[in-house]
Amino acid sequence: MEDYRTSSHSRYGIKYHFVWVTKYRKPVLTGEVGVRVRDLMREIRRTYEIEILEGAVSEDHVHVLLSCPPNLSPSKIMQYFKGKSSRKLMMEFKYIHKQYWGRHL
Repeated sequence: MEDYRTSSHSRYGIKYHFVWVTKYRKPVLTGEVGVRVRDLMREIRRTYEIEILEGAVSEDHVHVLLSCPPNLSPSKIMQYFKGKSSRKLMMEFKYIHKQYWGRHL
């Protein structure tokens, strides 16, 4: 029973393992960009009460094991992580914006 989280009216243990890759698997998540992706994931986690159990940022993909409240669907969670991190990375690192000219990371 230690692995369960509680809210005001429920007790739950929902865990998701997500893996997402960069477009064309270009190795752009290195150095500062990789550190910034990790920081952005932590910011998003705090906003939506998501707990990151494990995670790794590689040069062309990201692995994350999450524990989430039942009011968040897997598609919404990925929308938050991928959408917000992609937009902020494109604004902060201009060379990424040139590689991914269609605004899709």
